[in-house]
Amino acid sequence: MTTMTTVNIGRKPDPITLTDAATSKVADLLVQEESDALALRVAVRPGGCSGYSYEMFFDSEVADDDIVRQSGGVKIVVDRSSAELLQGATLDYSDGLQGAGFHISNPNATRTCGCGSSFS
Repeated sequence: MTTMTTVNIGRKPDPITLTDAATSKVADLLVQEESDALALRVAVRPGGCSGYSYEMFFDSEVADDDIVRQSGGVKIVVDRSSAELLQGATLDYSDGLQGAGFHISNPNATRTCGCGSSFS
């Protein structure tokens, strides 16, 4: 019996992972947009009270140096500089009474602000 191991040579790990709940919600939102050309862009920008803030939006453009991944049929795009700051991060979605919406858990964030939308 032969055992095979898959090795990703030259491919970096995904900059951000989507939970099943986040993937499902993004897929629902993309259906409402009625466009197959859109991808979820996740980015980190300078600003916010802790130094950096997250951005998420639907984008139809992909640059040559963007990192593109798929999660449950959802296309995710991250620019190279954001990918370094998001490495190992997880995007989740909660639909509860308190804190409904998307939330990024980022192991690279050493400090976050009280509003939860910026980090350093």
